[in-house]
Amino acid sequence: MSITVASQRIDPAFDNVWDELVWRGLVHVSTDEGELRAALGGEPITYYCGFDPTAPSLHLGNLVQLLTMRRLQLAGHRPLALVGGATGLIGDPKQTAERVLNDEATVADWVTKLRAQVERFLSFDGENAATVVNNLDWTASMSAIEFLRDMGKHFRVGTMIKKDTVATRLNSEVGISYTEFSYQILQGMDYLQLFRRYGCTLETGGSDQWGNLTSGTDLVRRVEGASVHAFGTPLITDENGKKFGKSEGNAIWLDPEMCSPYAMYQFWLNVDDAIVVTLLKTFTFLTRHEIEEYERLVADEPFRRAAQKRLAIEVTTTVHGAGATEQAIAASDALFGKGDLASLDAATLASALRELPNAEVAAGTTVINALVSTGLVTSTSEARRAIAQGGVSLDGEKVTADDAVVSGGLPGGASVLRRGKKALAGLFVA
Repeated sequence: MSITVASQRIDPAFDNVWDELVWRGLVHVSTDEGELRAALGGEPITYYCGFDPTAPSLHLGNLVQLLTMRRLQLAGHRPLALVGGATGLIGDPKQTAERVLNDEATVADWVTKLRAQVERFLSFDGENAATVVNNLDWTASMSAIEFLRDMGKHFRVGTMIKKDTVATRLNSEVGISYTEFSYQILQGMDYLQLFRRYGCTLETGGSDQWGNLTSGTDLVRRVEGASVHAFGTPLITDENGKKFGKSEGNAIWLDPEMCSPYAMYQFWLNVDDAIVVTLLKTFTFLTRHEIEEYERLVADEPFRRAAQKRLAIEVTTTVHGAGATEQAIAASDALFGKGDLASLDAATLASALRELPNAEVAAGTTVINALVSTGLVTSTSEARRAIAQGGVSLDGEKVTADDAVVSGGLPGGASVLRRGKKALAGLFVA
């Protein structure tokens, strides 16, 4: 199997990367659009995006920012990726509750992990090579008095409490601590430091971060008298408008240990027709012409799911590489009768089976009991009927006897149970 994916480049259909960002739907809110377009169409500028280590991995929402950064870099601009060793100790306020504060050792470990993930998506060569920075470098030595005198005096409480998340928390039963209330000052200070150190004049982030982004633009204007920019990308939601993210409990993580390549591939493969074209624009480097062709296929031949298949290949390859994507496709094909289960590597098969109903069973367990353990049937009598009707298979072979046992004959000591055409379950034989 050989996978071909879109090359990473600016779409030649657009003269200015800003126009491409707008067409892709990546601009939900921004500072002056005309000035931004002019800045991105002129000499290279330096821009940044921040990633807080509040978990051991980045996720789907962060991927939007990483790919947006890559698009700007491909247009010749210089990226700064900020991994927030300081802001990660505080945590951006959530809409619903106070964050649990992590200890310094945990945050430092997560900084290392997130930095390694960020570095996979940007180029560190050439005249516009990326730089990774850590805001702990300029906050660790700052005293509380310095923070209040040098930074706090530039922020007005009346403005701060109008920020969406802060206003929501203030009007809730849980309220908001001064720790989280001060987060926007810390993020504003990041922009000021990057403006001074690197000449940074643009910050990107999610639209839910807009209050924090404008804290930075306002601070640079107040302290340095300079006009700098920001824009926010829309939140990624499912077909029902529900946000994907760790706070929602449905995060798609970029760490393969937290979300396997198979699980990621299946996630994209199963997105709804209503959002697949939007996701192609956001998460791939396919050109406008190519995406418009997939849009036509969605309308005219939705049963082929061509757009979903291309989306799954493109994003899984971008995140995990072509080899892992090929294994994910092979596992998907094999599980659904289009390939050889025994040819899969043990790790890929195991990750695929964990996405199905599954159970750990002892060697010699009967297929009847395994059917019950995995929930494919509700009772042993139902299991016997299913076998008698010829509707049960184990590792691709039809089960005909009530005393048949689980073999664990697939790589890694696994087995696959099937009832009917579509009901599958995984078995891990101890």
